[in-house]
Amino acid sequence: QVQLVESGGGLVQFGGSLRLSCAASGRTFVGYVMGWFRQAPGKEREFVAAISWSSGTTLYADSVKGRFTISRDNAKNTVYLQMSSLKPEDTAVYYCAADRNYGISWYHHREYDYWGQGTQVTVSS
Repeated sequence: QVQLVESGGGLVQFGGSLRLSCAASGRTFVGYVMGWFRQAPGKEREFVAAISWSSGTTLYADSVKGRFTISRDNAKNTVYLQMSSLKPEDTAVYYCAADRNYGISWYHHREYDYWGQGTQVTVSS
């Protein structure tokens, strides 16, 4: 089983920046897709960004495009989400997710088999 542990969440002011990390267990993640999702209270979990572990190809939700950057460090088995120009509407629990098949629909949270516990991001006005 793949295990994912998020860190880096916290309270940040409007317009600020924050970097989330997702430490992943496993021998190799070749062929995997790694994603970030977020969920605000009372709302459905929504797609934020995803990256192919092998190729580095990325995909972003329109709401974060140009503000967030997803990346991975293959040597550290870690996925990052660099967030800038943060807005109150970015407030949510952020989850790291992974699936061994990069051919899945990257947008759909139900496609991913592995999940972290989540880390809270709060953006003040």
